[in-house]
This record gives sequence, C-alpha cells and structure tokens, in this order.
Amino acid sequence: MLRHGASKSFIAECEALRNIKHRNLVKIMTACSSVDFHGNDFKALVYEFMDNGSLDEWLHPTTEKEEDHVPTSLNLLQRLDIAIDVSCALDYLHNNCETLIVHCDLKPSNVLLNKEFTAHVSDFGLAKFLSQLTSNVPANETSSIGIRGTVGYAAPEYGMGSEVSTSGDGSIDDKTLNQLKARSQKVEVCLSSIFRIGIACSAESPTDRLKNISNATSDLHSIRSILLG
Repeated sequence: MLRHGASKSFIAECEALRNIKHRNLVKIMTACSSVDFHGNDFKALVYEFMDNGSLDEWLHPTTEKEEDHVPTSLNLLQRLDIAIDVSCALDYLHNNCETLIVHCDLKPSNVLLNKEFTAHVSDFGLAKFLSQLTSNVPANETSSIGIRGTVGYAAPEYGMGSEVSTSGDGSIDDKTLNQLKARSQKVEVCLSSIFRIGIACSAESPTDRLKNISNATSDLHSIRSILLG
C-alpha cells in the first residue's frame, strides 16, 4: 500500500466494523488482501453499493450529473432526513456499542446515499475506541496523536492536541444544512431549529456542544414531524 499509514488505517477500519451493525452504517460485503502487479500490498474493503454516491457529490454537483438529467440538489426534507440518519449512526456509535467509537473523520464525502437516499456513514480508518471513562474527556487534556480527521471538518480542539472525544463527531450537521432556504413560516421555524442544533453540535469549544448526540437526534425527529404536519 503506497499511501503512508494506509495499512494501519485499513486495520483500524476492519476492527471498527467487525462488531457493529446499524441501518445507517455502511455494510461490508467482503475484504481483500493481496499484492498488485508491482508487488505492493493491496488491501480493500468492499462496501454495499450505494446508488446515489456520496453526500458531497450532491452538495457540490458536477456538470456530468446535470447532463444526465439527474436532479442536482437535495430538497429540505431529504437534507433533514440525511441529518437524522447521520445523528442516529453517531448515537449508536457513541452510546449503544459495547465499546464507544468516535468516527474522527465525519464529512460529506464519508456519508453514502442508497437508492432511497438513506444515509450511511462510512470510512472508519481514523476511528478510535473509547472506554466509558474517557468518552467525554475535558478539552484541556492533550494527546500526541496529532490531528485526526480532515482539515475543515476536524474538531478545532484536535488541532491543539486535545484528546479525541464523542463531542468531536458533530460538526457535519451544520455543514450539511447550511444551504437550506426558508419558503414559508413553517419552514422558517423548522430551519431556525435545525440551525440551532447544527450550531450547538459544532460549537468551537467542546464544552459548549450538545453533550449527547441522542438529544440532537430526538430534536431532529421532532422538527421532521412539524415539517410534515
């Protein structure tokens, strides 16, 4: 494997996905381990096929998709459903696994959409396992692991050497929903609530964020009921 750290990332992803199962997490069909024709190690995980690609492709559509006459944007309800799906996946990882898991690289390109636009969180190459005692460590406790995640999506405290915690996995809600536009009074009320949740999940300081992703999940479900009511 030519990319630095790729083998370690592959092992981490296999370990993370070995004992977890949820409708909003990618399903692994098989794994491959061999060598390529240059003699380099080749390792791969084969995911279940997702007809609608990644969320990033829908937030930043290409001209190719437009030429194929495929819708190039997500409506309000689809975006809200995707946010709910992602929060449900995080709730499972943070609160319902035998060993808590922090994804550490949550971003639109790691959220895959199936034919019905159900969101599936993928790419656990940077995932970290936490004990109950360390899942919400204070932000001033530091670590030598370096920055975990992608610049622009990684929690700010990671850049200052803080320990990984579940509060670092919430910023995608705000980044995913920040393009929504209100069209009626009901939508405006819902959007206000959605943005409030997004901001609460992605506050700069981990102590200012929602303490538990399950609270965000519950609130998003309530907003969806109002929107459809």
